[in-house]
Amino acid sequence: MTKIKCHCGSQKNFDQCCEPFINGAEKASTALELMRSRYSAYATHAAEYLLATTHISERKQYSKSEILNWAISNQWLQLEIVKATENTVEFKAYFLDSKLQKQIHHELSTFKFENENWFYVNGKFFD
Repeated sequence: MTKIKCHCGSQKNFDQCCEPFINGAEKASTALELMRSRYSAYATHAAEYLLATTHISERKQYSKSEILNWAISNQWLQLEIVKATENTVEFKAYFLDSKLQKQIHHELSTFKFENENWFYVNGKFFD
């Protein structure tokens, strides 16, 4: 079986990088690890993981079907980390939309460490 490189751009194999977080075998130890694994979750259509790693205070604003639909309707090309602090990650996610038009999702995400887990709280979007 061919090993695939991780979607997050780490140059590690997926099974040695983000997959253990997505399948629940490991927990992200930093906000940056969680951010990378969430990008890989979009690329692999892991909507359950995306919902589970969204902070409980924000979860009601998302639905599994909407997350899955958005993940599937785009072709995820590349993740670029612009900068990261202890609880924020600025990133650019490059993808092709459903019309195969190149898009860049540029966001400053805020994360919270609670109950031994990192969670995505919210994001500020850039034009």
